[in-house]
Amino acid sequence: MPVIKEKKATDPNKMDSKKLMQNQKKRLMTPIPFASTILFFLILFNIPISADPHSQSIDELKKSVVQIRVFSQTKDPYSPWMSSGISASTGSGFIISKNRILTNAHVVSNAKFMEVQRYNQTEWYELKVLYIAHDCDLAILEVPDENFYKNSIQLELGGIPDLASPVDIIGYPIGGSRISVSRGIVSRIEQSTYAHTGIDSHLVVQVDAAINPGNSGGPALQDGKVVGVAFQASTKGENIGYIIPTNVIQHFLKDIEDGVYHGYVELGIQTQNSFSETHRKFYGIPTSEEGVFVTRVFKQGSAEGFLFPGDYLTAIDGRKIGRNGNLIETNSIDFLEVIDNKFAGEEIQFDLIRDKKKIQVRFPAKKMALMENQRASYGKEYDYLLLGGLLFQTVTRDLLEAWSKTGQTQGGSLLVYRFYEAYPLSEGDNEDVVFYRKLPHPINSHTDFYLNMVVETFNGIKVKNLNHLKELYHNSKEKTIKIQFYGIQVPLLLDRDETEKVNSEIKRSYHITGNK
Repeated sequence: MPVIKEKKATDPNKMDSKKLMQNQKKRLMTPIPFASTILFFLILFNIPISADPHSQSIDELKKSVVQIRVFSQTKDPYSPWMSSGISASTGSGFIISKNRILTNAHVVSNAKFMEVQRYNQTEWYELKVLYIAHDCDLAILEVPDENFYKNSIQLELGGIPDLASPVDIIGYPIGGSRISVSRGIVSRIEQSTYAHTGIDSHLVVQVDAAINPGNSGGPALQDGKVVGVAFQASTKGENIGYIIPTNVIQHFLKDIEDGVYHGYVELGIQTQNSFSETHRKFYGIPTSEEGVFVTRVFKQGSAEGFLFPGDYLTAIDGRKIGRNGNLIETNSIDFLEVIDNKFAGEEIQFDLIRDKKKIQVRFPAKKMALMENQRASYGKEYDYLLLGGLLFQTVTRDLLEAWSKTGQTQGGSLLVYRFYEAYPLSEGDNEDVVFYRKLPHPINSHTDFYLNMVVETFNGIKVKNLNHLKELYHNSKEKTIKIQFYGIQVPLLLDRDETEKVNSEIKRSYHITGNK
């Protein structure tokens, strides 16, 4: 992507005053407009000429923008006993109230050490994370050394910018070491997926300015106030960047007021637009009624037990829903944005048509625990079970992404299907466990047939999750281990004594530490 170049504006304070005086004297021979007369006397009596208000404001606001340097290390989900090397990266941030720094979660994820420097500072200061919200890609940081904040200013949050209005994005993108200012125009406001977790969707503001690595976490400013945080760019076009709007920032800041980040609630449904007249007639929906159809309800979501497939949603909290799923009052914001602004325990109200009758339902908003494995995760260790060189692990987004890059994905279509389609419908603490890799040894030479399969039972007992599989293995007395996989009638058979005997040998051979 093209490098963001700093736009240099002429500073009236740096103009050649001698040349300007000469020009003014020449113009005294002709009638001078009133504005020029004022300018002449300002120069004559050595009164400073104010700089352009916009440029002066940006220069002042730069004092709150910081450069963040991060040294990080991650665990490898495919080889969970291994860690990556230390990598270095940079990002941006800015000072808000109470001497706190706001930035993106992805800037500081997996950090082992961080340091920060303000505009025009020469010293780097140690930095620590106070709060991090991966589901909305925001984080609050703090510098323990008070000297860092001397002569700084705190930025204020504004509202959501209007379409076609200009915003200035300040930060430290690649291509140079100094602070950069880039101007863009707001071209779209909509719900969209945040790349950091790969699944969470919130409101985004699209601007026609490139947001490059290093820009992330920097403020987007309008009229001296923050209207968003730069956080990601489109890979399918040039000069298409996205900022996190202030309603998402305010939700994050309100969430942490009690000292803990709780996270977003989830409605837990899928919907379909109602443009099809065939659908409308089948469900008895009057032509005059705008709304959307519920097509799926997920377990553990807020809507479970209150909404059902076939329901026709016409309004949320009294706000009408259009046939495309947007709020009619705006025609550009998805109705799910109303849910995004709620916290756990707050009421959700829907007007809907069910069985050709108009009804109203109310239920509390809540988090959806099943979403955790659907998200990309950060700063965590990956639990696993090793049986005779066979590796078992909970199916997560992290594991699937690492697994897909290995090229050893044969027979894994059921695994992927269950993760995206069947698994979100599971109940309780059930989690899919997969045999995803083997560390070659004579004892496991016959197991390739079962590779990439999801575990169904262990010695006849249905497996709930990885911890349950571990318990069944450790508590088992049977000489033969029998593992049944979904979709396969013939079970995998292992001799327990032989398996335990070679486990230590395999760990030594592959340099595996720990007692998994």
